[in-house]
Amino acid sequence: MATKIYTKTGDKGQTSLFGGKRLAKSDLRIEAYGTVDELNASVGYLYEMLDNAEIQKVLYKVQNKLFNIGSKLAVDPTKDFEMPMINANDIVLLESEIDKMDSAMPTLKSFILPSGHPHGAYTHVVRTVCRRAERRVVELALESEVDSLIIVYLNRLSDYFFTLSRYVVQAAGGNERIWDPEA
Repeated sequence: MATKIYTKTGDKGQTSLFGGKRLAKSDLRIEAYGTVDELNASVGYLYEMLDNAEIQKVLYKVQNKLFNIGSKLAVDPTKDFEMPMINANDIVLLESEIDKMDSAMPTLKSFILPSGHPHGAYTHVVRTVCRRAERRVVELALESEVDSLIIVYLNRLSDYFFTLSRYVVQAAGGNERIWDPEA
């Protein structure tokens, strides 16, 4: 008999961490890894929107790293589990991709609005989900130990998505709309 997807163990508003500890579904740890999961789903949608194998290759790596981060955050911090993780090279990859895209675009001289092309605008949505995930993980780190590389990775990842949004707009022949504080 196949395993069922529903367990009914969360019907009263609790869930389990790896290691068995039960927490309210509203717990900050659950919120942190849930937001990372939301980010991963958003990146997956972006992957499917874009028709660029080089960008898709990076987004595939990002999705795997986000899964690693979510898994690490889903572990009971009092238990010792070996989980796949991120490392400094993962951050270097993001920085390298940012630099490569940035060098192919005009220098940004003003704030821009999330616009210019549907793919670029959606990439800004992904950037904002990434920032929210970062805020949740930072908040969790105030009360529980969190690997500092997770926070650095999420911070750099939001920079990557900002740059990618500009790059995608330019590649599609769109125009960035400049913020006009008087509009």
